[in-house]
Amino acid sequence: MSQTADRGLYSLSKQLVSRLNVWSFILFGIALVVALPVIVILAHIFMPAGDIWQHLASTVLPRYLTNTFWLVLMVGIGTLIIGTGTAWLVVMCRFPGKRLFEWALLLPLAVPTYVIAYAYTDFLQVAGPLQSLLRDTFGWEYGDYFFPNIRSLGGAAILITLVLYPYVYLLARASFLEQSVCVLDVGRTLGRGPWHLFATVAVPLSRPALVGGVSLVLMETLNEFGAVQYFGVDTFTTGIYRTWFGLGEPVAAAQLAACLLTFVVALVLIERASRGKRRYFHSTNRYQQLPEYPLYGWRAASALIACLLPVLIGFLLPSAILLQMAIVEGDSLFGTRFIGFAFNSLSLATIAALLAVGMAILLSYGVRIHNTPFARVSSRIAAMGYAIPGSVVAVGILIPFAWLDNAINTWLHTQYGYIIGLIFSGSAFILIYAYVVRFLAVSFNAVEASLGKVTPSMDAAARTLGQTAGGTLRRIHTPLMRSSLLAAGILVFVDVMKELPATIILRPFNFDTLAVRAHNLAADERLAEASTASLAIVVVGIIPVILLSVAMRRARPGSSGR
Repeated sequence: MSQTADRGLYSLSKQLVSRLNVWSFILFGIALVVALPVIVILAHIFMPAGDIWQHLASTVLPRYLTNTFWLVLMVGIGTLIIGTGTAWLVVMCRFPGKRLFEWALLLPLAVPTYVIAYAYTDFLQVAGPLQSLLRDTFGWEYGDYFFPNIRSLGGAAILITLVLYPYVYLLARASFLEQSVCVLDVGRTLGRGPWHLFATVAVPLSRPALVGGVSLVLMETLNEFGAVQYFGVDTFTTGIYRTWFGLGEPVAAAQLAACLLTFVVALVLIERASRGKRRYFHSTNRYQQLPEYPLYGWRAASALIACLLPVLIGFLLPSAILLQMAIVEGDSLFGTRFIGFAFNSLSLATIAALLAVGMAILLSYGVRIHNTPFARVSSRIAAMGYAIPGSVVAVGILIPFAWLDNAINTWLHTQYGYIIGLIFSGSAFILIYAYVVRFLAVSFNAVEASLGKVTPSMDAAARTLGQTAGGTLRRIHTPLMRSSLLAAGILVFVDVMKELPATIILRPFNFDTLAVRAHNLAADERLAEASTASLAIVVVGIIPVILLSVAMRRARPGSSGR
């Protein structure tokens, strides 16, 4: 009996060790995949770059630093004000159009920053419709009046703010919806009105969400390439691209990328340090319908205008401009090669979304069943890709795979006398790899949150019925997470459709996507032709944004889904 028990215990221990090794290997592999570009970039810090680095440091580097700093600062403050203010209005106040603005305020999220830059450049330039109307109306000539230059650092900051504020609005609204009525009631009993309550109770309780939203905005701002490059604003991202392709200096480009990566890491550390040891909890688990403050007269009109302006300027007007340009002129290749551009974009986005969601499932489930410090660290490393700008990811991927291709071709030529070509760096493989590295965190956060809602007792019940870890994941967890998996896939899909820096740097020869087509045409000042591809990207992003808003409305505990 004792020998039988010992053999059973030995068999169980062997299975457990095997299971842990498999999941440890999976977690380590995913973390290594994401960390590879960062490792490559950091390794180039200590490589000699010759005189080019001294030249960059003495000429353009200070401008890169200054422009990047001011751009990040202006966009961060602007998105915080717009996102937080509109979120509070639609959650806690009653005014005309409130139900419409709940989802409409998310629509600018579907517009890439470079697309809104192209639209407003055409609308606001000297020969554009607005200035032409002003001259015709008042009889002015060019030079008789002052008109701000949209193609400037300030113009770029305003347009990027109008596109990225939904990140703050999204998290702020979710946080306000989750706040307990009891906390707000206590504030009212102390004599605090709606706006005093907003400033002293709601905002402090929502601080983690607000900081998280602004952090996402700052990461996206540091990643921005299309708008700032088109406006002629020198930032780290444009500098990396110019150094690599314009000067042909990959080492110097990698060192610039390392500087930008340091900037990103500093932002993350500042955000973490700002939290300190403070924690934010609600005082009760009982949720009731949130009270709404009715607004009348000028207050209602002010709330309406405050919510309308971001939607009007950030989505409706640029979409109308693009639509008008696409109808009147549009892309001459529409209907022929344009189908190829659309197919490239859709296929890359679909493959990247499937891979990102699949890896997120493995990563989150591996942490669930193997919750050790190693597993948690691996998951955090795998989730850091979203904090790395696309240009940095691209440089960190292209360097090792270009070396690998050269090594393979050198060996084949030496041994067999022929060259096979660029297997990795000349194919769509590194594009998909870059997308997965960049957007794995988007899917991981959604999957991890959904998996955390599944009670551990289901795992235990499945295991007692003879299911393996993989069988439990396939038969129990995946069906329960179906909606969250779909949402994660849609978010990655939309992000890949909009991604520009990594696509431009890594795309194979003669392989264009909608984003690249729009950028190339706009770079040649062919804005009317760029409108077709730009409008297609916007249309693709609208439906997921609306679905996301509907899901948010029903997410609050105790919500009636109104």
